[in-house]
Amino acid sequence: MPKLYEYMGLIILFYSNEHDPIHVHCKYQNKESKAEIIYTNGKFKEIIIKEVLGKEPLDSKNLKRFLKIVETYREDIVRKWIDFFIYNVEISSEKINKDNLK
Repeated sequence: MPKLYEYMGLIILFYSNEHDPIHVHCKYQNKESKAEIIYTNGKFKEIIIKEVLGKEPLDSKNLKRFLKIVETYREDIVRKWIDFFIYNVEISSEKINKDNLK
C-alpha cells in the first residue's frame, strides 16, 4: 500500500489492489475516507468524497483538509496512479507543509 503524502497526521495512500475510478484513501487515527477523481472524456469533472466500508469516516475538519490535498495534488495523484498501477513504478511518499496548500 503505497503512501503518497503525509499532512498534519493525515496519511494519503493507494491500496495495492485498487480499481477504477482513480482514487486515494486518507487515514487519520482509526478513521478513513476516500476521494474519487472523476474524469469524463479525458477532462476533469469532479472529486467525490466517499466513506470506506467498515471504517468510521474522517471528521469534518480532516475531510476538508483531505479534499484540499486532493484538489491541490490532483494531477500528481493521477500521474502516481498511472505510474503505480500501469507501469509498476514504486511511489515515494512526500510530506506536505501548510505552505503547499494555500
